[in-house]
Amino acid sequence: MSETVAIVGAGLIGRAWAIAFARAGWSVRLWDADAAVPARTLATIEPLLADMAHHGLLDGQDVPAVMARIAPATDLGEALAGVAWVQENAPERVEVKRELWARMDPLAPREAILASSTSAIVPSRFTEHLEGRERCVVTHPLNPPYLIPAVEVVPAPWTSKASMDRAAGVMRAIGQSPIMMTRELDGFVMNRMQGALLEEAFRLVADGLCTAEEIDIGLREGLALRWSFMGPFETIDLNAPGGVRDYVTRYQGIYETLFPSMQRRVDWAGPVLEKVEKERRGRVAEDALAERQNWRDRRLMALAGHKRRAAKDIGD
Repeated sequence: MSETVAIVGAGLIGRAWAIAFARAGWSVRLWDADAAVPARTLATIEPLLADMAHHGLLDGQDVPAVMARIAPATDLGEALAGVAWVQENAPERVEVKRELWARMDPLAPREAILASSTSAIVPSRFTEHLEGRERCVVTHPLNPPYLIPAVEVVPAPWTSKASMDRAAGVMRAIGQSPIMMTRELDGFVMNRMQGALLEEAFRLVADGLCTAEEIDIGLREGLALRWSFMGPFETIDLNAPGGVRDYVTRYQGIYETLFPSMQRRVDWAGPVLEKVEKERRGRVAEDALAERQNWRDRRLMALAGHKRRAAKDIGD
């Protein structure tokens, strides 16, 4: 597939989408309300592509070939002219998105999909007033999408089935793994799943049952090892001799017993935050967070490369 995408909002999320689309062969136009941002973003992309090439994540392409597909646009109309897809990455404020989408809708080709990276705002809140609202969706990535393929595709009540089908096809074509929601819901899927885990994690630390680091150990040295290539339903399907029904028969009672004690909220910004922040700053100083974020992304690249090789050698 060789098409053109407009990246509207060229910060960190916009940069990530630009890499994902360009790697897949799309021509990418970067536009931002701050005219200086696209050039700065372009300067940060090349070293990232070099790291990706090192881990075999450019699908055999060289860095200059991918870079050549990404160009800045100085005008929003210029950015949207003739595109097949628009990926908006504006700040998480409804009024900002409503105004921006009111500008984008008449400028983009009628057949183009308009997609938002929003992680918290349901699409009906900023698309209801648009003439072309049936082609509007949320495509919320797990950041960065060029390394983490899962993406939530969320319709507004008026989004057409054809637009959802097209969105799913494009996401798969550029290497993403879409989670196709049947209707909009606060938090979508991933934030609700992550939120459930964080609620329990904060509660356990607040009650003095373990440290924040011990929670992290439990995930990175335990559950996440399986979850890096299996989801929770496949995990339990393989954790009982007779599969998922056998697992439920054996273990549902344990979780029923736990559930009442899991209904109490702990204020994340309360005293527990002092505990968690003290631990985290003891492990990574505030002025070293950017360096640690780069370490995280290099580890994700290595993991993505491993998963590709394992899928080829062992199977999905």
